[in-house]
Amino acid sequence: MAHAELMDFDKALELFEPVIGLEVHIELNTKTKMFSPAGNPANTDNHDAAPNTLVAPVDMGLPGSLPVVNGEAVRKSISLGLALGCSIAPSSRFARKNYFYPDLGKNYQISQYDEPIAFEGSVEVELADGTTYTVPIERAHMEEDAGKLTHVGGATGRIHGAEYSLVDYNRAGVPLVEIVTKPILGAEHRAPELAKAYLATIRDMAIALGISEARMERGNIRCDANVSLRPRGAEKLGTRTETKNVNSMRSVERAVRYEIQRQAAILAGGGRIVQETRHWHEDTGVTSPGRPKSDADDYRYFPEPDLLPVEPSAELIEQLRAALPEAPATRRRRLKNEWGFTDLEFQDVANGGLLAEVEATVAAGAAPQAARKWWTGEITRIANAQGREAAELVSPADVAALQQLIDAGTLTDKLARQVLEGVIAGEGTPQEVVDARGLAVVSDDGALIAAIDEALAAQPDVLEKIKGGKVQAAGAIIGAVMKAMKGQADAARVRELILERAAQ
Repeated sequence: MAHAELMDFDKALELFEPVIGLEVHIELNTKTKMFSPAGNPANTDNHDAAPNTLVAPVDMGLPGSLPVVNGEAVRKSISLGLALGCSIAPSSRFARKNYFYPDLGKNYQISQYDEPIAFEGSVEVELADGTTYTVPIERAHMEEDAGKLTHVGGATGRIHGAEYSLVDYNRAGVPLVEIVTKPILGAEHRAPELAKAYLATIRDMAIALGISEARMERGNIRCDANVSLRPRGAEKLGTRTETKNVNSMRSVERAVRYEIQRQAAILAGGGRIVQETRHWHEDTGVTSPGRPKSDADDYRYFPEPDLLPVEPSAELIEQLRAALPEAPATRRRRLKNEWGFTDLEFQDVANGGLLAEVEATVAAGAAPQAARKWWTGEITRIANAQGREAAELVSPADVAALQQLIDAGTLTDKLARQVLEGVIAGEGTPQEVVDARGLAVVSDDGALIAAIDEALAAQPDVLEKIKGGKVQAAGAIIGAVMKAMKGQADAARVRELILERAAQ
């Protein structure tokens, strides 16, 4: 795939004003699907279900099957709308969004069109340096997800060049809430950063509300990033592209930045932007054309005849409003104070999208600084090397258990890193990895003394130096013992025993 010509980012911002819009899809973690009694694969209990085992007639679009609204999904959607600062419609209704694709058994998607459940809100988004932006929300509406196609053969994993495609209807009918922003103006050079921070804010909000597992690597949250440019001083918005289904915060930032540079190069060269969907390629960091972008008329929306309007009572809305957790920006400030982090330490956590992971690790028993060290250090390093998200490598409970083994003296930091690698490789819990690999610290005095005697025999002059007052000479023996015991000796105890021997 040939790479597009790109303009320098700063030069692009001199010539054009970027305008972004974000559409975030959140899979709700209800027990069952939006309109059927089938199990919901977006719920952790069903995540590993075999293909096409979580299906019901309505998910497949079989004749005579009728949808029934999931009340739990409606309540969770209202909670999200309230958290977004939206007004809740006293009456909203579903519509049929018509399009034809193999993963959509009915040949239409049940969604909401001109009567969404939530509308006109705003979200405060805080960037790394504390700058805040108010992102305007146009609407949040309920809908169902489509199934999943797996294209087999070919080099890209996409339909072009594939030998055949497999359809899994487990995801068909999963409850979704789609949050649509209004055009976001004024972000300028920080537009990519704002897109990333906004997605992190929505993810944190979903976790705090308990409405979604919010695992981006599983597709629980997906983002479509709209980008357009207009010449400086122009009033009319430019033609936008929509980069579809970006599923990590880092990728959203990169995709927005790339589109700004790509579009700027085209416009500056006298070309025009095609209104289209685009695909993000994580491996190469580029977008590629998808299909011409459809307008609403192309979907031939009409009211869903098999479902009544959704009319939540005022009492229910107020009950859900009273149960809302604190706003993400408020939560960030509280956590920073509770953990005692410096601005830089907290920014490391927030910028990595790791607030939820550190918070859960602290709740599981780890000290805040230890939790921060693991998530922003070794775990992030491994995630970057593997091109994955840190949150998908290991659970907060396992990180807390790993730190507890260090606190108990069972592991050194070096050994703990080996244990972490084992946990990430799927070898079990930290304790199971320690037992299987035999990685526990050796603190038995008999074994340590034997290793010390062997090291002293190899370096007889060291003992005399220590006796002569050069205590730092003990480092040579400690190093030899640690090497002989493959890093599993208790270094502090080894030092104590050497000094005891020198005092004899």
